[in-house]
Amino acid sequence: MLLVNQIKLRPGYGEEELKKKLASAMHIFEDEIIDFKVEKLSVDARKKPDIFFILSVSCNVKHEKAVLKRITNGSVTVFEPVKYAFEITGNRKLKNRPVVVGAGPAGLFCAYYLALAGYAPIVFERGYDIDSRTKDVAKFWETGKLNPNSNVQFGEGGAGAFSDGKLNTLVKDKCGRNRAVLELFVKNGASEDILIESKPHIGTDVLVNVVRNMREEIKSMGGEFRFNAEVTDIEIKDGKVFGITVNGLIKVECEAVVLAIGHSARNTFEMLCEKGISMHQKEFAVGLRVEHPQSMINSAMYGPDESIWEDLPVAPYKLTYQSSLGRGVYSFCMCPGGYVVNASSEPNRTCVNGMSYKDRGGKHANSAIIVTVSSKDFKDDHPLAGVRFQRSLEEKAYSLGKGKIPVEFYGDFKREVETGLTDMTDIAPETVLSNQPECKGAFCFAPVSEILPDEINRAFVEGMEAFGSVIPGFNNEDAILSGVESRTSSPVRITRNEFFESENTVGLYPCGEGAGYAGGIMSAAMDGMKVFEAIIGKYCI
Repeated sequence: MLLVNQIKLRPGYGEEELKKKLASAMHIFEDEIIDFKVEKLSVDARKKPDIFFILSVSCNVKHEKAVLKRITNGSVTVFEPVKYAFEITGNRKLKNRPVVVGAGPAGLFCAYYLALAGYAPIVFERGYDIDSRTKDVAKFWETGKLNPNSNVQFGEGGAGAFSDGKLNTLVKDKCGRNRAVLELFVKNGASEDILIESKPHIGTDVLVNVVRNMREEIKSMGGEFRFNAEVTDIEIKDGKVFGITVNGLIKVECEAVVLAIGHSARNTFEMLCEKGISMHQKEFAVGLRVEHPQSMINSAMYGPDESIWEDLPVAPYKLTYQSSLGRGVYSFCMCPGGYVVNASSEPNRTCVNGMSYKDRGGKHANSAIIVTVSSKDFKDDHPLAGVRFQRSLEEKAYSLGKGKIPVEFYGDFKREVETGLTDMTDIAPETVLSNQPECKGAFCFAPVSEILPDEINRAFVEGMEAFGSVIPGFNNEDAILSGVESRTSSPVRITRNEFFESENTVGLYPCGEGAGYAGGIMSAAMDGMKVFEAIIGKYCI
């Protein structure tokens, strides 16, 4: 099989046009192509309005060796897709079933492969199953009544279940884990488009079904799920795990525990810290959600001709800037055609996130514009100082919004940061009425500039102004800011050795985003697979 790279086609192309391009690229007749399949597809909009899809296509052709001999510029190569495989090599008999703590991407994928290999894992999730959780989240957005154990952060599917379902990752993958994750998502209900898109996403509405289907498949292979089951203690003797306690009452014996707890499991971090589990502070970033009309982003990315947009994906963007204060400022979790959501998980604290449905059909694009923070901002060397920093910001956001999402126009925010003066009447009332936030959860206008420390605010404004030179209108006065984006990644790293075990606790496997080893759905899922491999490399059943 061959792989033909850099096939350029205009939006709206058909199969016959693609076949003709393939034949031309390989200098053969079309009837010499036996079959073909698109492997990767991306958009090249660098020379607007001339926009192209760039495709990599696998194909079987007659006289393959002759084609390879003739094409020497590297555009045609032998295609040997990597298939993920695992081998059980462990020789220590497991006395008890392995335990997975957390049913986010890391926990689900670790549990899936443990079940597939016959290890019959038990998954403990402090939150509720995906259907109950969906109802609780909808109720919170409608009424403001928060369930601390069933919300945007906690429950089956993890925090990613109520986001955009973005599946892009920068993790280098030579073992086929990336492809295996995508294929498993498709098997459980995601669109096959995610197998070829350069920036794939599932969509919150579809991801809910995918998560439910994965759970049922894990159960069919011998796995077990226990919801509303918070691990409140871990029994450790002589540096080894012997068991866990659930909800302060139920004791479960186990010698292999996967900690896939997510970046918001703050009370679990506290318990682990008290137990002396090796961990340290980790740098992360905080900022605000920024909303613009999606039409403005489409125009900036694809050009003003709206007829072209119909054959293209809703336009995303990615922006980075280094501020004069030495802080990185960048876009994070960009949601085309999405919504800002109240993602709070603790009473009297407000944080936000972004979410898109599969069709990305919302009027606004939103992204977190975030600024890097470190121990100098926490002013404390305690491992959980970053958690305390996050909480302090969320308490300010809650107070300013009186429990609702606090929002502010960028023009007002910038004036207050630069002059220390707030005048929220500068923008005409008709603008306020016509440019309403696209939020899931109640919102109110408030001085958002009071949430973040001054230095972070100044870096944020610098970044916004710089991004305005990249995307015209990005720094418009009527851009909408919402606060606070504080859960970008885990504020701690639970340290582990080369065998994926805790540095000072045998049998404890820190895993995924909460442990500080991932930064999204894909990297978390792949880390869950790595931990699975470590377990079957040590233990047998």
